[in-house]
Amino acid sequence: MTSGQPGTGNARPTPTGTDAGTSAPPARTSGTAPAGTTVSQPPRGDGDTTGGPEPDPAKNGTAKNDPAKDDAPKDSSATNDAPKASSATNDAPKASSATDDPAKDDGAGKDDDKAKSDDPAKGEKSSDADGPDAADETTKAIGPERWEAFASAPEPKPPILSRAGRVVGRFLIHEWTLATLGALALAVLMTWPTLRYPRYTLPQDYWDPSLQAWQMAWSGHILLADPARLWQSNTFFPELWSFAFSDTLLGYAPAGMLGSGPEDAVLRYNIMFVLAHALATLGAYALARQLGAGRIGAAVAGVSYTYAPWLLAQAGHLHVLSNGGIPLALAMLARGHGWSLRHGYRPDRRHDGWVYAGWLVAAWQLSLGFGIGLPFAYFLAGAVLVAAVLFFVRRLRSGQAIPFGRRLFAADVLGGVLFAGVGLLMAFPFFKVTELHPYAERTIGDISIFSPPASGFVTAPGESRIWGGLHEGAREALPWHPEMTLLPGFVLYALAAGGLLFSVWRLRHRLLLLAGVLVTMAFAMGTRFFDGTFTYVPLFEHLPGWSALRTPGRLMLWTTLLLGLLAAGAVTALTDRVRELTAQRIPSWPGPWLRMATLLPLLLVTVEGLNTTPHPVVPTPPAAMRSAQGPLLVLPSNQSLDQHVMLWSTDGFPDVVNGGSGFTPRQLDDVRRVSQSFPDQTSVDYLRTLGVRTVVLLRGEVADTPWEIGIDAPVESLGITRQEVGDAVVYRL
Repeated sequence: MTSGQPGTGNARPTPTGTDAGTSAPPARTSGTAPAGTTVSQPPRGDGDTTGGPEPDPAKNGTAKNDPAKDDAPKDSSATNDAPKASSATNDAPKASSATDDPAKDDGAGKDDDKAKSDDPAKGEKSSDADGPDAADETTKAIGPERWEAFASAPEPKPPILSRAGRVVGRFLIHEWTLATLGALALAVLMTWPTLRYPRYTLPQDYWDPSLQAWQMAWSGHILLADPARLWQSNTFFPELWSFAFSDTLLGYAPAGMLGSGPEDAVLRYNIMFVLAHALATLGAYALARQLGAGRIGAAVAGVSYTYAPWLLAQAGHLHVLSNGGIPLALAMLARGHGWSLRHGYRPDRRHDGWVYAGWLVAAWQLSLGFGIGLPFAYFLAGAVLVAAVLFFVRRLRSGQAIPFGRRLFAADVLGGVLFAGVGLLMAFPFFKVTELHPYAERTIGDISIFSPPASGFVTAPGESRIWGGLHEGAREALPWHPEMTLLPGFVLYALAAGGLLFSVWRLRHRLLLLAGVLVTMAFAMGTRFFDGTFTYVPLFEHLPGWSALRTPGRLMLWTTLLLGLLAAGAVTALTDRVRELTAQRIPSWPGPWLRMATLLPLLLVTVEGLNTTPHPVVPTPPAAMRSAQGPLLVLPSNQSLDQHVMLWSTDGFPDVVNGGSGFTPRQLDDVRRVSQSFPDQTSVDYLRTLGVRTVVLLRGEVADTPWEIGIDAPVESLGITRQEVGDAVVYRL
């Protein structure tokens, strides 16, 4: 530091000779500080660094340096109080505020102006000092803001539309949004032309789909009109609990509340048919992701689960295709419990909200029917039991309290009670049907008819575009090929086999998945696997409700899911390895091609699921059905035609004697037998006893039937009337 006045911060030489003797003593300058301290003070405005007399302290623009205002107590306090001087000079913010206070500068300026006006001799010097003093005052006034000009401009707050656009944009590119949209798009393409003429065609055939279209329409209609009559449907008149004669698809009742009439029923069925495929893909994808698979591996699991070749033979059974709730519920429950196959149990990831959601989805899946839902219910019960045992065993081994939480326990209890409650409410009508119609219960002989041999696991249905034609001979060797062609896909077999050797799953998990595949295959064979003595028969005899499942081959659904998880592990390991290789290569030009190669398994699984499913046109309802008063009987009556009648009855839901389901009530058998001679006195009296008021005889269906001769016979002697309405004859009893 250049020698000068101590503590002033102004660099100038020390005056010599006379100048030194006349300079102001340091003790009388308020800016003087003890040695070792500095005073924050602006530089001198005149910039004079040459020797000469000490300038008037008043010219520095600070009142503290004005000799006229010095008094002994203040000087003594300011200069001799070392702690205060040290605090004032060593604390930078305080020193700045003490010397640059604009209020004090204003006071000094007023005193200086008065001195200048009273002393003309000082006018020249005063004028020289005005400029520097004014500059100092301006600098001091804007001191706190001097650096704001160099600060970055504040980021403008975007308008509400921009913020909303960002939120929507993030939502649209989220993984689950893309997965959902991809599943929907793939479902439309893979089920095409289902949505080409959705009001007039049905996939596979128009028998069982007509029945299921009526089921959705009836549940939606009656829950709005008279919920107490839900199980007493308008078909199979006058039977009780007739809605429980087959799986009900009750979970689709909200869709049934939209629209009315046969055309809307067909449209509703086709929409739900496509959505069922999308949900199955999304559910299996979510399960694989939760267990630890990568995106491409999870996509392979989702596509293979939904579009396995064997499911093409089930295109006419919406209750079988509506299986997406199974993997989706399992994924939600696993996420809520913080568990994955790849990472094990992670207590910090527990969330009871996902547990509630998982149990709700499981209950909804059960409401779609017991054909798929009952094995799912027993699987959940077994999984809960095994998980509880393993949890307590692990706790006993470690000797520590493994975190689980009361909230999670409460969610499991409440969710399990909800699931069980839905199951019991759904089961009660079916038990009533079994009580009223004991012959409706299956026997081991019935199960044997639909039990597939081992060759069914490598045989594709005729609807498979890739393998259908090639496997025609193999299908002919099967006793009932619609339920025995159980090929899940040769590509899926290969990927699952690779997953046993090369996978992200641990070895014990791979072995458990393999065991699950073999066990479910054995159960799917029914009585064909050592007569089912150790597999299907014990379930049939001891598990409540299992005897109602007549088609063991549909357990192939679980085999397909487990094979998909094995394949997902292999594909994920492949994609991870490719990512590592492309990151290490310099230059990385093969990287994009290698990453595209990881999509090949997904492409092959998708191609193997291509179909040639027919979409026949639904028969048009006869005009006579619109004006006929119920209860009514439509002739001819048989299993296939009665399913059309059920669909036609969605126009107003009149009571009809006709009906088609998994079994035929004996009373309907009697009606069909007696009415073969209609119109005659015996059949008329019998129908009147049942309460039937109208009989509709379809001319287009009487060829080669007993009614072909009697359709034009006179009826005046029977006490009934006859009327031609379109292509039908209406008899009013």
